[in-house]
Amino acid sequence: MKSAAVVNYAETKGSVEVREIEKPEISNGEVLLEVANVGVCGSDLHQWTADHSWPVNYPVVLGHEFGGKILEVGPGVDGWKTGDRVVSETAAVIDPMNPMSRVGLYNLDPTRKGFGYGVNGAMTRYVKVPARCLHHVPDQVPFEEACLTEPCCVAYNAVVMNSAIKPGDRVLVIGPGTIGMLCAVMAKLNGAEVAVLGLEADKGRLEIAKGYGCEGIIGDATDWAKSRDGLGADLIVDAAGASATLKIAMNLVRPNGQITKVGWGPQPCNFSLDPIVQKNVRLQGSFSHNWPIWEKVIGMMGSGMLDVKPIIGGIWPVTSWLEAFEKMHHGEVVKSVLKPV
Repeated sequence: MKSAAVVNYAETKGSVEVREIEKPEISNGEVLLEVANVGVCGSDLHQWTADHSWPVNYPVVLGHEFGGKILEVGPGVDGWKTGDRVVSETAAVIDPMNPMSRVGLYNLDPTRKGFGYGVNGAMTRYVKVPARCLHHVPDQVPFEEACLTEPCCVAYNAVVMNSAIKPGDRVLVIGPGTIGMLCAVMAKLNGAEVAVLGLEADKGRLEIAKGYGCEGIIGDATDWAKSRDGLGADLIVDAAGASATLKIAMNLVRPNGQITKVGWGPQPCNFSLDPIVQKNVRLQGSFSHNWPIWEKVIGMMGSGMLDVKPIIGGIWPVTSWLEAFEKMHHGEVVKSVLKPV
């Protein structure tokens, strides 16, 4: 049985097309998932435009933000059954004996391979998933929202786990993409005053940030960052896909503040990092997520505390992947969601 799949087949720019692929065969410890929805991530766009900075096993089916129903359960799988509504974590291949995995931080296992670049992802109808990656989706959470669990977990890890944030802090998020927007939402949930910085082309997306109770700023956030006491924001979350934004973060963070970098930017910086030293600033990277973060985020979605509906810009069939990608790439929508055909 063949299904349409969005395949990234080579390293050169634009090497993405729809191909017919066979339904995967599952083995020990795996389930076969019938995909309901899959979110388009900025990293999918980076592989499409060939400006990514991670190794890819070509050809590969894109898509790592997904949910659906279990269609088949493989041998050695306990606690799951056909028909269960689930979402999946992204760490498709890990070494359970790696020191990072053994302390529960398998997201930081250097041998980790994820869906959509290391193994086939979910921009198709069927995907095989290790059962250890699965989480139950509450009945009241529709799949088009549930597939955003993954970027919500990225934001939770960046803002809640990897940043020092207190009620009343001023937090500036650079970049109004999905991750930036969700980092802003997480900062609001932690009691911060939040602004999101974007470009002129981001006007529509910044309006969505305002709907979450955040300031939307175009171009220059100096006045906002320094408005309280002239020293800068307590926390800057750099969620842009370019290295140059770190310079903005260094300029606008207050002494003894923090910069959390969650956006990838392969370009050389070509500027001095001395302000980090001079200001006594903590520069923190944040990557991916793990099991307890997923459980927390799904609980927040199920209770209504976390509402992702405003950032979903539309749902397209996987065969219309190009339109969905371009809408996100040009900043017309925050998040595109695909569904199998």
